[in-house]
Amino acid sequence: MSNPSQRANKLFVQTFGTQADELYCAPGRVNLIGEHTDYNDGFVLPAAINFHTAIVVKRRDDLRFRAVSDAYPGEIEEWTFGEEGNPVANHWSNYLKGFTAAMATSGLAPKGLDIAVVSNVPMGAGLSSSAALEVAFGTAVNDCSQIKLSPLAIAQLAQRGENQFVGCACGIMDQMISALGEKDHALLIDCLDLDSEAVNMPDSLSLIIINSNVQRGLVESEYNLRREQCEQAAEHFGLESLRDLTLATLEAGKSELSDACYKRARHVITENRRTQNAAWALESNDIAKLSLLMAESHNSMRDDFEITTTEIDYLVEIVSEVIGDRGGVRMTGGGFGGCVVALVDHELTDAVVATIEQKYANKTGLEANIYLCSASDGARRIDN
Repeated sequence: MSNPSQRANKLFVQTFGTQADELYCAPGRVNLIGEHTDYNDGFVLPAAINFHTAIVVKRRDDLRFRAVSDAYPGEIEEWTFGEEGNPVANHWSNYLKGFTAAMATSGLAPKGLDIAVVSNVPMGAGLSSSAALEVAFGTAVNDCSQIKLSPLAIAQLAQRGENQFVGCACGIMDQMISALGEKDHALLIDCLDLDSEAVNMPDSLSLIIINSNVQRGLVESEYNLRREQCEQAAEHFGLESLRDLTLATLEAGKSELSDACYKRARHVITENRRTQNAAWALESNDIAKLSLLMAESHNSMRDDFEITTTEIDYLVEIVSEVIGDRGGVRMTGGGFGGCVVALVDHELTDAVVATIEQKYANKTGLEANIYLCSASDGARRIDN
């Protein structure tokens, strides 16, 4: 991001009247394929992107945390470690307090920090600004207190904080890719055993994220409902998760499930297979195969998981018309709005952008934001 040190340090000095000690950052992410599979112990294929949340910090000798964000000027959030209280609805500080609360329940005891947060990860677009915030903060706390947690352990604490404190039943994908991302690579993550494998992204492809700017209503309640439906389907077959359910077994038991639970399970089972195949296609530069798999993924999210919108479907349609099998395009993220991700032959990038600018607003009345991205490294300390 542009001048994170300068912007964050300026905010810190304005707020606390002194210079910060250290600067940390963590990236947002885009999921190339593997949607709503992470909390079903399945496979996902995200990439960290070159949009970041940066945090500057100054160590304290007590257990007090004080935090300010440039997105909410004038607000200073304060809490004491282990005394986070209750979350305030839709408040950004919940993600920080959730992390320290998760540390407390794990028996970890960091010292307090004064912190200032700046970010260029678009909020509310499904690019995981929340995970970037959690992981940047967790990386700072871990480093400043010399707790020596691994990046994976930081991701797990961040997820636990979001599940138990914030109240969002998210899987582990967002936090893992923010913590473990690798430049120029996607990461194939097995969400059952948390193994991950870097997958090279071909130099010939542009990574384009298109924010539909559809207002994402009811996201949290619908997300949690989808998770419950998946759990009901797994429980019906006596399984811990849908990871172990085969398509043949699902089809054989279709009449015993509600239509919604059947369709949710079918999406997860087929999406797991598509995600593994997409990682192979990306690594071997089989773009035509990748294109087909991303198209099938989008159709499954539309028809079986029922999380797309007419505007999102239209974006996917017009991009597909331009790129054919020279790239892939699908909705990405939790659904009900948010973003489309496209991996596109460099030669077609300008044509994709022009098509969106010419057609999308005329059809929907909305202006799309288009981000040309690259795969980024995960969370880290940056030398000021």
